[in-house]
Amino acid sequence: MSSISVKKNVREIAIIWLMAFSAFMVYTSMYGIRKPYTAASFSAFTQFGISYKVVLVTAQVVGYMVSKFIGIQFIAELDRTKRKKYILVLIGIGWLSLLLFALVPFEFKFIFMFINGLPLGMIWGIVFSYLEGRRLTDFLAAFLSVTFIFSSGLAKTIGGILLSFSFISEFWMPFYAGAIFIIPLLFFSQILNRSPNPSEEDKEHRTERKPMNKQERSIFLKEFGKLIFPAVITYALLTIIRDFSEDFAADLWKEAGYVGDSYIFTKMSSITSIIVIAGLALFYRIKKNITAFIGIHIFVFLGLCVCLLSTSLYHSGYISLFSWMLAATTGLYMGYVAKNCLYYERMLATYKIRGNVGFVMYIADAFGYLGTVVVLFVKEYATLTIKWIDFFELVFYIASIVGIILLIITMIGFYKKYNSLIYE
Repeated sequence: MSSISVKKNVREIAIIWLMAFSAFMVYTSMYGIRKPYTAASFSAFTQFGISYKVVLVTAQVVGYMVSKFIGIQFIAELDRTKRKKYILVLIGIGWLSLLLFALVPFEFKFIFMFINGLPLGMIWGIVFSYLEGRRLTDFLAAFLSVTFIFSSGLAKTIGGILLSFSFISEFWMPFYAGAIFIIPLLFFSQILNRSPNPSEEDKEHRTERKPMNKQERSIFLKEFGKLIFPAVITYALLTIIRDFSEDFAADLWKEAGYVGDSYIFTKMSSITSIIVIAGLALFYRIKKNITAFIGIHIFVFLGLCVCLLSTSLYHSGYISLFSWMLAATTGLYMGYVAKNCLYYERMLATYKIRGNVGFVMYIADAFGYLGTVVVLFVKEYATLTIKWIDFFELVFYIASIVGIILLIITMIGFYKKYNSLIYE
């Protein structure tokens, strides 16, 4: 190999790693604005006759859900020349809302938590648009996926540390925590924005990614809607558990007697991150798109099996609470991250769809967060009082069993669809 070829390969590798880390840091910065407040219990407050923590979580999730529904069109038609501007403006609005959350009278605070979620729901689609449609998208997506696991734990850990200072209240903590992430956001969004476009070889292997107009979106849904529906339901179930794990983990650990250990979130998320990224990163070595697409189904299936088995073992008293939550969370993120980052990327490439991942993903996300809102209200307003530990057991059982059934249906359906197109 000539010295010129070596230099070219080294340069390409450096660019890929820089893109991966920059995307990771930008999305971590979003989490630093979105999630620190969940480290607080707000146990001294109630509103509308229910737990104040539930009011805030619901308000933010509703805002995030609305953002996802808006994003179905916005991300599908994204003007890629304005991506950096969108990232900075949207996250800036989210951070400003936390300042107003701290300043306004108590009865209006939940409104600004809703506003906090409203712009932040767009960030994933914008960040992922830099990474999709490349031969190494699987690796880039796996690296980005760590933010779902690690960054949420990091945000809660920072929130917990700030709360240990007596002069920082639960209402001011989210704003101060968010401030820590602003400089990394500014720096790494600039680097990410200088990422090179996918090469011709990338386009040949993964299909060209471009905005989708209304007519193109309609044609896509007519062609794949029956298979997308059960896939969306599976993802919605995973989203519901993930949201509850992120937003109410502090309450679960407090209920179990783990008080004052702010680092428990980072401990668990670090271990889970390593396991999930190691598994997902291997998919970049699978060149044939249909093989990778079916492989992702199997990866999600294994994750759901881990959730089901670990929950059963904990319920039977064979493993500890920490072991259960570590195993179940790992299984959850095996499914959630694979569905979020790789599933639709490989689907578009398999069926040679000239669109973008964001459109399909935002359909799944929108209904996923809608499910979270529904379950939040059911849990809070149901006449039956249920402990957090029992509630987590219940949702892990339901999501695992239903998810496994739907996953088998979609895997068979997509494989038959591929064969019918091949032999036409």
